[in-house]
Amino acid sequence: MNPKSDWIEKAKKAAACEAVKHVKNGFVVGLGSGSTAAYAVEEIGKRVKREKLHILGVPTSYQALMLAIKHRISITMLEIHSTLDLTIDGADQIDKKLNLIKGMGGALTREKIVAAASTKLVIVADETKKVKALGEDNHPVPIEVLPMAVSVVMRKIREIGGKPTLREGIKKVGPVITDNGNIILDANFGLIRKPAELENKLRSLPGVVETGLFVKMANLVYLGKNTGVEKIAIER
Repeated sequence: MNPKSDWIEKAKKAAACEAVKHVKNGFVVGLGSGSTAAYAVEEIGKRVKREKLHILGVPTSYQALMLAIKHRISITMLEIHSTLDLTIDGADQIDKKLNLIKGMGGALTREKIVAAASTKLVIVADETKKVKALGEDNHPVPIEVLPMAVSVVMRKIREIGGKPTLREGIKKVGPVITDNGNIILDANFGLIRKPAELENKLRSLPGVVETGLFVKMANLVYLGKNTGVEKIAIER
């Protein structure tokens, strides 16, 4: 592991450890996906074992489900618990108003559903994920699309100024398939000055299941840094 990646992994873990302090006995918790959220799932498991907490987890992906089982966190479903006390998840980009781009791991739809069901959404990330504006450094917006609508949605995205590409599998021929059986498009829009407006435009396109724009959803962010963890809160 090189020095840069070493401090980033430590920063991610430190942020996750701070976020997990919000978990209390009896909570129903949304379990996020991705490498940083995985640290949070691990820490919740440690607290369950150490403090004998009764926690129920709602996974946002197959990855999160497997991690919860590994760390002996009891699982439930939204069909049983439609309101969650808390969700802890990661993010790919975070702006100053705590709007997010998520979905580079492909779990954006389930992540957004679970986040929307939660009383509080806590985001954990390293400081490289904080940006002045979403879309910085040509970062794309992931968009989950029904397979039959891919070509139509790509054309419509171009019409509103985006540059879509089909996400291809790694060590697999063909496109990435989500846990929901859909396709992911990664669309570049440059700097996104009005994320809510873009979100509405994308979601109005027939065939779009969900977007990776999480606008006005996060309540709290823990940013892991080389020198500690920064807490950023916002009233919703």
